[in-house]
Formats: sequence, C-alpha cells, structure tokens
Amino acid sequence: MEHPLPFRTKTTSHCTSKEPDVVDLPCLTSSAITTQSDAIKQSMPTQYHPESVDPVPQNVNDAQSLMDDPRTKLLKGCCGGNCFISNEKKVERNLEHVDQPDNEAYRSLKLNIKQIPTVLSGVPELPEQTVSILSVNPNIQSGYEESSTFPKSVQSTDTASNASTTEIPAVKTTDVAAKFYSKTDTTVHPPSFVQPHPPYNLYSARIFSARQLTQPGAVKRTYHFELDVSDYPAETGVDFKVGGAIGVSTPNESSVVENFLDLLCVPHSIRDRPILLKTKSGRWPTVWGDEMSREIITTRRDIITWCTDLQSYPPTKPLLRLLAQYAGLESEKRILLYLISDQGQSTFCQLRTGKYITIPQLLHAFPSCLPPLDALLSTLRQLMPRFYSLSNDPYDACVPDAFCKRLIEIAVTVREHPHWDGTKRTGVGSGFLERQAQAFFEAEKRGIKPDLRVPMFKGLMANPLAREFVSDGPMLLIGAGVGIAPFRGFVQRRLRNANCANKVWVIQGIRDSLLDELYGGEWGFLESEVKKVVQSRKTSGPRKYVQDEVRAQADLVWSIINSLDGRIFVCGSSDGMAQGVEKALIDVASLKGSLIEEDAKEFWELKKKEGQYIVEAWSYGEE
Repeated sequence: MEHPLPFRTKTTSHCTSKEPDVVDLPCLTSSAITTQSDAIKQSMPTQYHPESVDPVPQNVNDAQSLMDDPRTKLLKGCCGGNCFISNEKKVERNLEHVDQPDNEAYRSLKLNIKQIPTVLSGVPELPEQTVSILSVNPNIQSGYEESSTFPKSVQSTDTASNASTTEIPAVKTTDVAAKFYSKTDTTVHPPSFVQPHPPYNLYSARIFSARQLTQPGAVKRTYHFELDVSDYPAETGVDFKVGGAIGVSTPNESSVVENFLDLLCVPHSIRDRPILLKTKSGRWPTVWGDEMSREIITTRRDIITWCTDLQSYPPTKPLLRLLAQYAGLESEKRILLYLISDQGQSTFCQLRTGKYITIPQLLHAFPSCLPPLDALLSTLRQLMPRFYSLSNDPYDACVPDAFCKRLIEIAVTVREHPHWDGTKRTGVGSGFLERQAQAFFEAEKRGIKPDLRVPMFKGLMANPLAREFVSDGPMLLIGAGVGIAPFRGFVQRRLRNANCANKVWVIQGIRDSLLDELYGGEWGFLESEVKKVVQSRKTSGPRKYVQDEVRAQADLVWSIINSLDGRIFVCGSSDGMAQGVEKALIDVASLKGSLIEEDAKEFWELKKKEGQYIVEAWSYGEE
C-alpha cells in the first residue's frame, strides 16, 4: 500500500533524515524652440512584459516555442492577456470540483480553477531524468588528495526509489575529483567546472571601488564599480574594448537557496556533503562546455547556488508534469495536470505570460509536491552569466596611485519587483552586485579596505558596441537609464582625439536629473556641448522621452546618418525604449528623406546591415 508523500510546513523538522529524491554638422538644438518634432507624429512603443526573460509571443511561431509541446495547436489570434488558445473551445460537460490550495503563493498565481474536466487529453509524458545524484563516502579525506579513491559502491541518494545501489569501478581523484572539484571557496567563487569561456576559467576580480550613482528617491538604484583586472590572464587576440562587455557569473542569494532546499526537505546535514553528480548529456552545469555526459564531484548547495536558475524563466510543461507526479494531494495533482493538458492551454498561457513566477513560489503554491532533487534539476534551466557593458575606455584605465593597476568600470541598475510574499525581488545578477556594493560601503565606514570579488570573464560576447571601425565618422549616441554607461567610454576617447572633435553627440534619457542622472559632469570639458539630457519624470517643466528628442534633433540625425562613416548607436532597455527610438528614427527618415513609412523602415534596416545603425538592447528579466 502506497503512503501519501509528506507535506511541507514552515520548518523542516518533519523531514526524514534520509537523503531526499531528487555623425560641417548641425549642433544639438534646443528642443524647446524647435518645431520639427511637431511635424512628426508621436508614437506609442510596443509594450513587452518587463519581468520575463522570454518575450511575450507576438505571433503563432513565437507562441509555439513557448508552449514547449510541438503538438500544441494555436489560433492566429490572441485570446487576451498576450496568450494564445488551442483550437476551438470545446464545451466540457463532465466537470468535477477541485479544491484549490489555501495559501498566498497559490493565490498569487491567480489561476482560479474551480472545476476541471474529468478526462484530460494531451497530458505530456513524464520528462526524462538526465541528472542523477550519488553519494560519496563521507570518510573520504578533505581536499581529495591524489592517493584517495572512491568506493566501488555508491548509493543513489536523490532518486525516486531512494534505495538503489549501483556498482561502479574504483575511481581515483586524478580521474574525477581533481578534474572537476577544487578547493575553491564556493561561497565567493563558482566551482571550477562552471566555465563559461573554455578553455579559460572565471577570473576573480577584486572590487577596487564602488559608489551609488542615483540619489535616494530614485525608482531604480544604479551602482558604479571599478574592478581590478591587473593580472587578468592573457588571452590571444582578446582584450577589453571601449564599448565592450564582461560576463559575470552570479550566484543565487543564499537565503533563496536555503529556502529552496527546505521546500524539498533536503536535510541540513547533507547540503554541503560531497556528491557525485552524473548527467546523461548537454552542457549543464558547465554553462558553455561541450555537449556530453559528465561525472562531477560537487555539493547540492553549490549546484543550486551557481548552476540552477530559480527565478528568470516562466514555468514549463515538463516542470509542471514533474510536480504533478510527486504531488501528495490529489487536488494539487489534478490542477497541475489540467494546466499542461489540452483543456488547460489557455490557463497555462496566462500562467506563462502573467505575473512573474519563481520556482520556490511554485513549491510554496503546491506544498504537497516533493520531487526528487535530481529529477527536478533535469527540468530546470542553467543559471547563465549576466553581461555588463564597460563604462570607461579600458586602454586608459591606469591608476598611478595604485601602482598603475588596470581597472575596468561597469554600471549596474537594480530594479525591484513585488514578490508574492510581500517582499521585494531583484534580478539575480543586479541583486548580487548590489549586495557586494553594500558590503563595500559598510567596510569603508569601518575604515577597512575590503577584499570583495566579482567572478567575471571577457572576450566571449560579440557586443555590437565594441566593433572596430576603419575611420572616425560622426557619431550620435542615444541611451536611457544605465544604457548610457557604455557611451561614457566612447566620449572619453573621442574628446581626447583632436581628429574627432565635434564629432560625437549624446542624447541621454533619464527620469529626473536630481535623482538619477548617471555620470553627470564626468563626460569631459565639452560635456554641455555634446550631451543633451531629457527628463521624463521631472516635477516642473516639459517632460520628454529620448524618442521625442530624436524627433526634435531630426536635422542632426539625418546629417549624421548620411555622412561618411556616420553612425548612430542606441543602447537601453528593449522594454519600450528601443522600439520607441526606432519609430522616431523612421519618422525622421520619412520627414527628412520624403519617404513613405515602408521605405523609411527599409532605409534603417539597410543602415543596420552596413553597420551605421547599431542597437544594443536587453530585457530587465535578464538582470
């Protein structure tokens, strides 16, 4: 007789002790006296969901990719709420009442499922388990010396059976542990197998200085970091570039990891115990390693902290199917199966494209679900590096007072989102860097020079802003928010070069100059001549967005883009800003070039292909 699975409570005291399953040019004009913008029709940017890494589906093909199931049939129309529905709606006559979980996490999902068809169709099969967790002899010596060997018998600790024993050959640490496991302090740096830039390892950059750029009261907080890369290993043909970017491998916050393990009833005693992690295929958990099977010595805490994304992606059908399989309450199982069935397609779309959902939130919402950790890891996504543009010219980043240390600079914006439990949630990367900044400030207050680190790498991301150009033509830089940061390095270099004088202009969009103007006064002695700041939320006077200023500066825009080697760069959020600027540029081309809208669009597409119109945009879901 099968016994019901245990339910989670606010503590883990009920959990058993066993290991759980598992661009001569016109100047910038004053937009207050220009009338050009009045000749151009204002536009409303396309809106995208701000909190999801994945874009809201705009067509059937996009939606198809969101559904995870190739068998899903979609209409060429939206049913509201940015979701798509399956074929024709069938009236279900045989319905049954289902009790909904009585907790805040579930209510935050806003599912409101009261009746479910007695017979569900199109329910996918249980996803393949591609990850296994095996125990390692707890008596093995710390550090895994060369002489150490693993026992011939290892215990499968996070599988459903929780009792199988697999016989494997004796393995020396030179074969497995020395290859994949190191003595790295994983509380501050990822395990050695987290290698996003093979064959190079992650570099531990010390924070040389940090400061907050925004003022109290700003909607978003932005921090500036100087990272010491003086002894960064030489990489052939690769160096830090003005306009370039670095990748940062950021961990999940420790409290989030702890809560996740609590929800799965993983005993505290085994969370930091070495395990043998086996994968059947793929790159996980190495980020960009070869596609292959792996055997890695690690710990449960490390693999969740550095390799598993718990909050950046909406739930998938395989994930919900797995939760249903291990639901202890029949009502929770029925709701989960309904969500992934043909009949529940519309509700599933609403769940995917609605309010932000995290993995721990789902586990709180369905408290009777206790999937094995290794089975759950088989369905969750890789925790990917976050990319940040350099905000300085790295070729002139020597600090004489610090024995000419080479520094690179980045700016990071932190945006808070309301969470289901009443707290505020930040992005994984921005949240980590804010915590490092706050720790740096606190240490400085105490008169301590802190040794705080940022795990990072260079040379991997082909940032369009870092392209090398044969000649220095006129340049217009358009950015909003932290999107202005990479332009600071461009301007620093241009203003130092006499051949480039009066050849660079900046349009900077901010909310309120008193609160969130980034790098004000740090653009060189010609700042007032080359930079125009527009404010969208200032308390007095006209409010503007960057796209409004683009229309107001139509003469300058048109002159730059039609000059020899003239270029226009746009950098900022893809959530409205980039689309708004592109529409403004189309309006400028229509007005100044006497082009119809379609020809104006084609004009800018051609400029993109020729490398004269360059856009770097991101979603805040990728923080």
